[in-house]
Amino acid sequence: MIKQFVRTSILSCASIAVLAGCGITESAHQPANHNRAQLQGVPKNIIMVVADGMGPAYTTAYRNYVDDPTTPNIEPVVFDDILVGNASTYPAQVSGYVTDSAAAATALASGVKSYNGAIGVDVNKQPVNSVMYYAKSKSMRTGLAVTSQIVHATPASYIAHNESRKNYNEIADDFFDVRVNGEFVADVMLGGGTSYFEREDRDILAQFIDAGYEYADSYNRLASVPAGSNVLGLFAPVALPAVLDDKRKNRLKYLTKNAIKHLENDNGFFLLVEASQVDWAGHANDIASAMAEMHDLAITMEYLRDYVEANPDTLVVLTADHSTGGLTIGANGDYRWSPEHLKSLSASVMTIALEMANEENPGEFVAAKLGLSLTEQELATLNSISNQDDKTRLSAVKTFLDTKTNTGWTTGGHTGVDVEVFAFGAGYQSFMGQIDNTDIAKKIFSFIDKKQPAKIAFPSKKVSTNIELTSDEDDDELCDFKEDWRCN
Repeated sequence: MIKQFVRTSILSCASIAVLAGCGITESAHQPANHNRAQLQGVPKNIIMVVADGMGPAYTTAYRNYVDDPTTPNIEPVVFDDILVGNASTYPAQVSGYVTDSAAAATALASGVKSYNGAIGVDVNKQPVNSVMYYAKSKSMRTGLAVTSQIVHATPASYIAHNESRKNYNEIADDFFDVRVNGEFVADVMLGGGTSYFEREDRDILAQFIDAGYEYADSYNRLASVPAGSNVLGLFAPVALPAVLDDKRKNRLKYLTKNAIKHLENDNGFFLLVEASQVDWAGHANDIASAMAEMHDLAITMEYLRDYVEANPDTLVVLTADHSTGGLTIGANGDYRWSPEHLKSLSASVMTIALEMANEENPGEFVAAKLGLSLTEQELATLNSISNQDDKTRLSAVKTFLDTKTNTGWTTGGHTGVDVEVFAFGAGYQSFMGQIDNTDIAKKIFSFIDKKQPAKIAFPSKKVSTNIELTSDEDDDELCDFKEDWRCN
């Protein structure tokens, strides 16, 4: 199995190429207390934020969504203040021009292009090193905070190695089994996914607890964990609820803040943060959840901007792995977008569609949940679908909101457009301009490489831009990922 390679891995990353800077002047929007040396220096702490599925239309839509209509201008939002460039997202050639989250996350985590579905492996299905793994080898503390299950494509690619993103249980095994000089790759893991860690065939949750990790199964319990702890926080069987349905409307900020509380130390930390469900809203063509998830991300970025003001030796990078849904602001030849209809929802469209079937007056129930005053005709339309199946009701409510807002979608999948790159803090200038998603990992590798010599259990075999993983077992006893798609 691939984990057998990783357990006995030899680190060989003695040097990583440093890409030339763009020579662009400092942004006027960067925190005021950052001097030039700090901005161009080596960060002590690195926070990588991935907004899954967030194409450029999402940030524009969010700006309009939160705009104050009583003023003549559209006010800038946090994303406008920290924009530094764009990144291409295409996967390895075998998968064409449009990436999935796994290939994109592998690129962002390791600097290596791979095929769609790959988790921390290259096109030959051989394991590649991630920036989180490398940070751990440099004695930095490491962690992740996501709103999906923590074994989902993006967080998995920073820790695990598997030929298929669908192998959730095997990926969960890797969270415990993959080690860096005997230590776990991540000190803090926050998100969903209890069902993958507490299984009949293996209780990984118990293993982490026995290994000294604090366990939190609720947001409130997480708050009581002593600072500086190793923490496994799993707050749902699979993913967290949509933010519109969650009791914490700032859940990503909350998880991020708590992760930092446990990661701060004299040697620095690497933290992965993912706004996972922007993507899911895009797949569902659900504009209400898309804007709500974007708001959850925006307040997280505002918190991180304040954190960097107080800790200017910290670098924050935000990008998307790809764009989802082909969101358009305006549709059907009508030069209009009306986000005011999205501001008062008290539940997700999914929850509304499921619950309306049990209501005596479904139209009025939907109107109340949407926070809208509807016409008699609109109420009648909603009443007419209440006896349909769940899928039909969900589609009808989403279409209703698309019509009210004049939102368009081109697909239920991904698109191949470039995505925006945002950065601030120490060394942020390295991410300016037009780059590739792999460049983000390479630049982070470079920053980590400059901190201090890695603590390596065995001597390096060669200089590489990634980790070469080898084994002390006979090769013919191991899974051959060049030939075998699945390994047991």
